[in-house]
Amino acid sequence: MLNRRHIRVKVMQSVYAMHQNDSDNMEKEEKFLFHSIESIRDLYLTIVAALVELRRSEEDYVEKLSKKHLATAEERNPNKKFVANRVLQLLEDNESLNNAIDDRKINNWKQNDDYILLLLEDIRESEVYKNYMASKEDSFEVDKNFITALFTEVIAPNEKLYDYLEDYKLTWVDDIPLVNTMIAKQLRQIKEDNDAFNVPKLYKDIDDKDFVRNLFRKTVLNETELAKEFIDKTPNWDTERIAEIDAIMLKMAICEILKFPSIPVKVTINEYLEIAKEYSTPKSSIFINGILDNLIKDYKTNNKLVKTGRGLM
Repeated sequence: MLNRRHIRVKVMQSVYAMHQNDSDNMEKEEKFLFHSIESIRDLYLTIVAALVELRRSEEDYVEKLSKKHLATAEERNPNKKFVANRVLQLLEDNESLNNAIDDRKINNWKQNDDYILLLLEDIRESEVYKNYMASKEDSFEVDKNFITALFTEVIAPNEKLYDYLEDYKLTWVDDIPLVNTMIAKQLRQIKEDNDAFNVPKLYKDIDDKDFVRNLFRKTVLNETELAKEFIDKTPNWDTERIAEIDAIMLKMAICEILKFPSIPVKVTINEYLEIAKEYSTPKSSIFINGILDNLIKDYKTNNKLVKTGRGLM
């Protein structure tokens, strides 16, 4: 589920939090870093659980309508196409998904069903829903295309859902797009097989988990040394004028360049430039690129740049 860029963002935020809290307890901060990463799985399960709960709530709704004392003919025979959606039923019956939800004690929507009802209202008002309910086409593929479109166009961008998730756990704010992208991808690839939708692994492999720990530790333990690498390369900038988040990104990038021999220099530079565009000032990426470009030239001249493997320079 995690990619290297998101790992870098998580590490950057943890280093920044240490600065803001004037903390020197690296062990405590590292523990919180891994906890915030582990909670991404809970975010994933919470959003998928919402899909299941939406179907259940709609089923309760149409059942109550049909039993009204003065129910109309339409209410007595409601359109149950959404309730009968094969993909939603597949998710509800998925054993591995249910086990994961139970194991992690994901019960957000049992305790906050008002958000599900609000989300259902927005769904019913959407053109995606109206077109699906009015269509006579009936197949697993139709159901899958509808749920995929509903998720990407209505559920994922829903402000009420976003606000709830943000309020529930602040560390989820930057994780929501990552998780939504993963769920949308899984929905597009789902097949008519109860075992086809599996909870994804948090880390691609053990190397990625090690990368989290090593990048955090090597950056924190060498901050003073890493800062000295670029301070002299900013003659037109007072050290105090450099945005703190930019300084942290520079330290992390230099740390990767000097202390991670298997990561290509171009990959490191490109990753931090993209992160800077999203998390810092409009001119930060230009500033960071200029500093790193000058450093790379110096490192090559002084044989300080050591990379293993072909194409890593």
